[in-house]
Amino acid sequence: MAKQKSAFLDNLGKIYLMYTGVFILFVIGLGIAEKMGMSNKMIGYMFMFVTIGIYALIGVMSRTAKVSEYYVAGRSVPAFFNGMATGSDWMSAASFISMAGAIFGLGYDGLSYVMGWTGGYVLLAVFLGPYLRKFGQYTIPDFLGARYGGHAARTIGIIAAITASFTYLIAQVTGVGIIMSRFLSIDFTIGVFVGLGGILVCSMLGGMKAVTWTQVAQYIILILAYLTPVTVMSYRATGVPVSEIMYGQVLQKIDAKEKEIIADPKQKEVWDLWKKKSDNLTADIKGLPGSLDAKKKELQDKLATLPADAPAADREKIGKDIKALPQTAEEAKEKWTAAQKDAAGRSKPLKPYLEPFARMDAKNVLALIFCLMVGTAGLPHILMRYYTVPSVKDARISVGWSLFFIFLLYFTAPAYAAFARHEVLTTVVGAQFANLPSWVASWGKVGLFKVQDMNGDGIVQFAEMIINTDFIVLATPEIAGLPYVVSGLVAAGGLAAALSTADGLLLTISNSLSHDLYYKIINPQASILRRLTISRLLLVVVALIAAWVATYRLTIIVELVAWAFSIAAASFFPALVMGIWDKRANKTGALVGMWVGFLSCVIYMVGSRFYGLDIWGIKTISSGLFGIPAGFITIYIVSRLTAPPSKEMQDFVENVRIPKGAGTATVE
Repeated sequence: MAKQKSAFLDNLGKIYLMYTGVFILFVIGLGIAEKMGMSNKMIGYMFMFVTIGIYALIGVMSRTAKVSEYYVAGRSVPAFFNGMATGSDWMSAASFISMAGAIFGLGYDGLSYVMGWTGGYVLLAVFLGPYLRKFGQYTIPDFLGARYGGHAARTIGIIAAITASFTYLIAQVTGVGIIMSRFLSIDFTIGVFVGLGGILVCSMLGGMKAVTWTQVAQYIILILAYLTPVTVMSYRATGVPVSEIMYGQVLQKIDAKEKEIIADPKQKEVWDLWKKKSDNLTADIKGLPGSLDAKKKELQDKLATLPADAPAADREKIGKDIKALPQTAEEAKEKWTAAQKDAAGRSKPLKPYLEPFARMDAKNVLALIFCLMVGTAGLPHILMRYYTVPSVKDARISVGWSLFFIFLLYFTAPAYAAFARHEVLTTVVGAQFANLPSWVASWGKVGLFKVQDMNGDGIVQFAEMIINTDFIVLATPEIAGLPYVVSGLVAAGGLAAALSTADGLLLTISNSLSHDLYYKIINPQASILRRLTISRLLLVVVALIAAWVATYRLTIIVELVAWAFSIAAASFFPALVMGIWDKRANKTGALVGMWVGFLSCVIYMVGSRFYGLDIWGIKTISSGLFGIPAGFITIYIVSRLTAPPSKEMQDFVENVRIPKGAGTATVE
C-alpha cells in the first residue's frame, strides 16, 4: 500500500498532464460534433455528466478508512498540488460566476473583491498558514481547543465554523442550481438537488484525500473554461489573444458608449418612469392597509365587469394579478419596500463604469477590501488545506502556489467583465425588442436577465434591462456569439468551481460536528469506523439542508459569500493570530473575544440587511468591520486582566513561531 501511495505521488504530474490533454481532446471532439449537428442540449448534458463522472471516479478511487487520510489527506500532498487544490477550493461560485459579474455591475468599485480576496493570502502566508501546520492538528476548532484549553474555545470555534461555512455553502449550491437549470433545461430546484449528488460523491467516501485530488482535477477544468472565451473575444476585438493587457481598448469603447446613453433623451424617459414607479410605491406603502384593499377591489371590480364573451386569457390575467397581490399589509409593506428601493435605484442616471467610488463610497470600498482580506485568512476550509502538506516549508510554498493559481483567474476577471459589458451595450442597448438575440429569452427563463419596454418605443434602453449579474460569466459566450461548445465548457468550469468549494465546505462542517463535537466532546471513546460513519452521514444531512435553503434564492451569490467572509474574519482571525503571536493570550480572553466578534458581526449583518440598522453607512457585506477590531481588543484586554496561560503553553507558542519542523496531530 505504501509503495502504491509513493508511486502515485511520484507520477502526479504525468497523471494530471494526461488528464488535461484528454479533456482538451474531449472539448475539441464536442466542437466537431456541434458542427455536425449535435444539439445544444446534448452538449450541455455531455459536459455536465462527463465532468461529474470524472469527479465521482476520483472520489471512489480515493476512498479511505484511515483517520489521517480522511481529515488531512495523510499530510502527504505536495506543495504544488496543494496550491492547485487550494486555488480550486477558493475559486468558488463567487469567484467564477459572480466576481466578473460584480465588476460588470460596479465598475471600478468592483475591484475591491479582487484586491480583498487576493490580499488575504498575504495575511495567510505571514500570520497563519505555516504556524497552523506546525501546531499539527486536524481542524481549526482543534487548534482553538489545544491552544486555549478545554472545550469552551472548541465550542465557539464549531459554531463559527458551521455558520460561516454553511452561509458560503448556500452560495455554492445556488451556483450549481443556476448552471444545471440553464444548461440542462431543468427547474432550478431540481438542478440544485441533481448537483448535490456530484458534491456528495466527491467527498463522502474519501474525505480530504478524495476532495484534494478531485479539486486538482476541477481546477484544471475551471481555469481552461474561464480563460477560453475571454481569450477568443480579445482576439476578435483587438487582434491580440491576451485579454488581460488588451481590455483597455474595450474600456475606452465602453466609456464612449455610456456617454451616448447618458445623452439619449429616450434613456431619460425611462429613468423618469422608474422615478414615477418609485413614487407610486412610496405612496402605496404610506397608504397601507387601505392601498392594498383598494388594489384588490379594483381588480375584483374589473373581473366582475368583464363581458361574458371576453377572452379567457383576459380573465386568467386578472385572476393571476389578484393572486399576485400580497395577502396582508405586513407582506405588502415588505414586498413594496423592496420594489420601491429597486425602482429608486434604477431611476438614477447611469454612472460611468470607470469612475472611482461611483457606486460605493470610499469607506465602503475600503471596508469591503479589509473584511475580504481578513476573512480569507480566517476561512476554516482554506486553513484546513495547510494541514495536508508534509512540513512547515511546504505550507509556505503552497501559499505561494495558491496565489499563482488564483492570480490566473483574478487577473482575468476585470477583462472578462469589460468584454461582457461591451457586448451587452453594443448588442442589446439600442436593439429592437422584436429582434433581440435568443440568449435573452434563454436567460430570462432562469430569471437572471429581463428586458421590459417601459416607454413603449420598441427599442431597448439601458434602464430597461434588469440584470442579475450572476449570469454574466455563464452567458458571455452566447452574448459574444461563440460556438455553444464554449458555453458548455464555461458551464462545466462554473460547476467545477462550485463543486470544489462545496466539497471543502461540507467537509469542514461535517468534521466540526463529527470530530470536534462528537469525538472530542461527546464521545472520546468512539471507534474510527463510528467517527467516519457519522461524518459521512452528516455530510448528506448538511448538504440536503443547504440545498433546501438555496431553493429560496435569498440574494445574489457574491453577497452570500461576503457574509461568510465577515463571519469568519470576526470569529476566527483575532483568536488565531493572537493564539500564535501573543503568548499572553489566554482561554478567557479568547472565549470572550470570539463571542464578541461573532455576535457583533452577525447582529449588524442581520440588522443592516433586514431591519435598517446603519452605522456610519457601512453596508451589510462589510459587517465584519465591527467584529474584527472588537475581537482583537477584547482578547488583549481580558487576557491581561485574567491569569496567564501555563509556562508550558507559552513555551510551545514560542516554539511554533520558529520557521522549521512540523507538529503532529495528537490523535490518529
